[in-house]
Amino acid sequence: MRRTTFHQVTVAMAALLLAGCGTQSDGGAPDGDMVSPSPSPTATATGCTSEARLTAADDGRTICLTTGGQIRLTLHGTTDRPWAPVTATGSALKAANAGIAVRPGDAVAAFDAVAPGTAQLSSTRPLCARRPGQNSCLALQNWTVTVTVRKP
Repeated sequence: MRRTTFHQVTVAMAALLLAGCGTQSDGGAPDGDMVSPSPSPTATATGCTSEARLTAADDGRTICLTTGGQIRLTLHGTTDRPWAPVTATGSALKAANAGIAVRPGDAVAAFDAVAPGTAQLSSTRPLCARRPGQNSCLALQNWTVTVTVRKP
């Protein structure tokens, strides 16, 4: 009986730890900034939205945006692990003025959905902190989001 109870507790603890790993902060984001893409009240019948807000937690997601819509994103970093500027592939999105000051290490961007198609947003940052006089790894953390743009 004791072995079964110990095993059940161990499995439960492992499950909780793994669940926590999937929802960890990106190493600098305040708790209130961990919001997934927020569809606007004007979402269309196609399931697309006219605006979305993205964070590091949205890595790997695919979202649908209507033409004329906008994506705003903030990737919180640190001076030791800064995010590179966000880039977009394709012609479906056009860079827009993000309109705010950026803290050192953060990447802030906005993109307008200008044509139907697919685009990929991406950025990277060092996986390990870079500090003068100390060893560090050369690995990078990738962030990508695929954006499908459709007519409303």
